[in-house]
Parts: sequence; C-alpha cells; structure tokens
Amino acid sequence: MISLKFSAAFIMTFLTLSLYGQEIIDLYEGPPPGSKIGSEPEIAESGGDGITRVSQVSEPQLIAYFPEKEKNTGKAVIVFPGGGYGILAIDHEGYDVAEQLAAQGIAAFVVKYRLPSDAIMEDKSIGPLQDAQRAIQIVRENARQWGIGEDKIGIAGFSAGGHLASTLGTHFAKPLIPNKKKTSLRPDFMLLGYPVITMDETFTHMGSRTNLLGPAPSSALIEHYSNEKQVNADTPPTFLGPAQDHHAVPIKNSESLRDALARLNIHVHLMIYEKGGHGFGLNNPTSTEQWFDQFIAWLSQLPSPPSDISLRGAD
Repeated sequence: MISLKFSAAFIMTFLTLSLYGQEIIDLYEGPPPGSKIGSEPEIAESGGDGITRVSQVSEPQLIAYFPEKEKNTGKAVIVFPGGGYGILAIDHEGYDVAEQLAAQGIAAFVVKYRLPSDAIMEDKSIGPLQDAQRAIQIVRENARQWGIGEDKIGIAGFSAGGHLASTLGTHFAKPLIPNKKKTSLRPDFMLLGYPVITMDETFTHMGSRTNLLGPAPSSALIEHYSNEKQVNADTPPTFLGPAQDHHAVPIKNSESLRDALARLNIHVHLMIYEKGGHGFGLNNPTSTEQWFDQFIAWLSQLPSPPSDISLRGAD
C-alpha cells in the first residue's frame, strides 16, 4: 500500500490491482456525503455471457489507467459503466474501454459509483451524481501531477452510465459535494454510448428511471433529470454512438440530446449503427466501423475551448 498526501485535508490511497495491474483511488476519505450509517456488502458476479456485474457499491472508487509517458496526449476520460442504475457492467463498459483509451495515450478512470439505494443514501437520486462530481474533482485537482491538461478532461458513459455522464455534463454548476477550492466540475467533452438521456416515460428506459427516481417521481424530478431539457451554452461537445435497433433505450434518447446541442451550436456528432442492439460495449460485432475509432478522430479535431471555460460552473 502506498499513501500519497495531496493536500492537508485529503489523503488518497493507491492499491495495486493484481487482476488489472492498475491503481484504485478511493473517492472519499470518509463516508460519502449524504450516506446513511452502515453499508451493503459489495457483490461482483460473472454471468454465462462473460459480463461481470458489480452491485451494492458503498465505497466508490476510481480505477486509474495511465498511458505510457511517451504516448501521453495530456487528455483524460472518466468512464461510467452502465447497468440500469442497478448494477455496473464494469468490464466491457469500463475496464475494456479504459485500456483502449490508455493505449491511445489518454488517461482513463473507471468509476465504480454507488448505485441508487434507499438503504445507504439519504437521497438516492443524487448519490451517483455526487460520485461523478467527485471523480472529475479528483482528476482535475491532480491533473498536473498526472500529466493531464486541466482543460482536457472528458467523460464517457454507456446506457444508464450515459445518463449519469450526461447528468454531470448538464448539472455541473450545482456542486452536490464539498468544493472548497471551487474546482470546475464541468467536463470538457462527452462520449455517450447508447445512452439513456431522458426520464420522460415516452422514451426513457423505465428500469433506469425507477431505480434512480423511484416508482412515482414528481414531474419536477422527471424534468430535472431529463438531460435533453437541461442543455445550455456551456454544455460540452458530445459524441453519441447508439444503434438504430436498440429498443430498450430508443434512439430518440440520443437524437433528442443531439438536437438540443445543435440548437445552441455546440459541437456534436451522432454515429448511428443500423444494428447492434444494446450493451455491445467497445466493439459492435455487426459493423466493420467502430465508434472508438471515430471518437478518437473526432476528439483530435475538437476546437479549442474558450480560455475561461474551465472556470465556469466552479461556484
């Protein structure tokens, strides 16, 4: 175990992961904000489909993948696996993506975030977002010593993880965690793979909505977490990668966010697969074109942000 002191108030402990050869960073020094006393035993199960499903997370963490120094681009991506806000599909929507990003010279951080739970959270609708905000806060505050540009920190999310990522990308101006340094919680770009975007019952994924907001959320809560309605001029550039035949999460989720961004002239790219369904992760076996390659090309061509953009949303 190696303990590194980054500030007088906060100590981050790094542990070597024997399975993946990477480092774990605890999101919080003590109990997460808004947590209840006690915890649930974390569960990690591998099914017959080869997917590892993690549930009952009470101690959220970052799993860091740093690129080789000679390949380092100075960019970083924080990755949120999906799973309907009920589990985390942490391998193919987390670790596999992070490994490929690191191979491209991009630091990657997989977030093992807390899933909405009345048992461990005072308000389960904000628990995952608190972890998302804390993740970008940690990466930005330690960017220089990790060889990352403070204005080159993006986020990626898949399925319900795409909803969490897009929530961070549209709700960054209101910190739900302590933020004494007024660190910007705004991502510099977003990658959203077959994402849940809305909580509108006409085209949401109802399982994700119920897990996050409960069985009978108010109209105000539904609107607040319908992220296509929360876009503003500071919402970051976005790459979207859904499949046309994804019926569990209709493609209208991606199209509605694309349209909202385009109305404000925010850089957005929508790559639509004809087939692939849901949950294909890094590689869609129905196509020779892969979203990852297009995303890397898109990212390299992104225009530079305004000089003050990294300061916005820091109050």
